[in-house]
Amino acid sequence: MTPQKTTKEYFDVVDEHNVVIGSAPRSECHGNPGLIHRTSHVVVFHSDGRLLLQKRSMSKDIQPGKWDTAVGGHLDPGEDFITAAKREMSEELGVKKDLFLDFLFDTKIRNDIESENVRVFSTVYNGPFNFCTHEIDEIRFWTATELRDPEERKNFTPNLILELDKLFELELIK
Repeated sequence: MTPQKTTKEYFDVVDEHNVVIGSAPRSECHGNPGLIHRTSHVVVFHSDGRLLLQKRSMSKDIQPGKWDTAVGGHLDPGEDFITAAKREMSEELGVKKDLFLDFLFDTKIRNDIESENVRVFSTVYNGPFNFCTHEIDEIRFWTATELRDPEERKNFTPNLILELDKLFELELIK
């Protein structure tokens, strides 16, 4: 039997400019779009140009079973974006924390469930991966043609679609 978590996970609550203005439990941040919190994402390119995506576990509270950015995770209280991105690379994909990450852009997620300020990084890494099966059901590299396919996009998270569109606009995916 797996022991239950007894402590609540807390996030720093920030304003539109990422200035910390308080903290709140994850359960409140996911359900109250007025509580803006921060997330780091990492897009992982294969050296041949394909892009790694993760299929979110069916047990996730948001967008279960959907394809999403290779790495994404909330910042721990007091943590900066790059440290969180490297920690999440290790936790989610089993990739060592010293892998170089390049800053790409900042974006915002705003919907009826949550509000996140997101910093997106990239790296080139072909593997190996040892992904976290509690959070991820599957990972695989996708071609540009697959990433543009409207039928495939039906299985993508809304945030992934926005990030992909930005990556295509910046000509990072060809």
